[in-house]
Amino acid sequence: MTNTLPKQPDLRSAEAVSYRRWYKLAAWERRRQELFARQPLCVKCLEREEVTVADTADHIVPHRGDPELFWSGELQSLCASCHSRLKQREELGQDVVTFGPDGWPVD
Repeated sequence: MTNTLPKQPDLRSAEAVSYRRWYKLAAWERRRQELFARQPLCVKCLEREEVTVADTADHIVPHRGDPELFWSGELQSLCASCHSRLKQREELGQDVVTFGPDGWPVD
């Protein structure tokens, strides 16, 4: 069965389209795999005492196209769910409150 839905247009800026290509480079994949070898579990889930395998190498300080931050900035391992839910809220300047298994907020 083929997908008959029209392709969504890429609404990112030309700059964003340009730096998104960095994620397809072999050097990025090596850096990502080195992170997962050191830190295989999602750090946000671990804060809640949950164990989830990480699949996203996240820049702690958003690089926003800065090659120095992209290639040398500190990374953390996140699962896709935490990256989508928590990190993107942080980048939008929204408050993020994480709760531990006891129901109290985690600092």
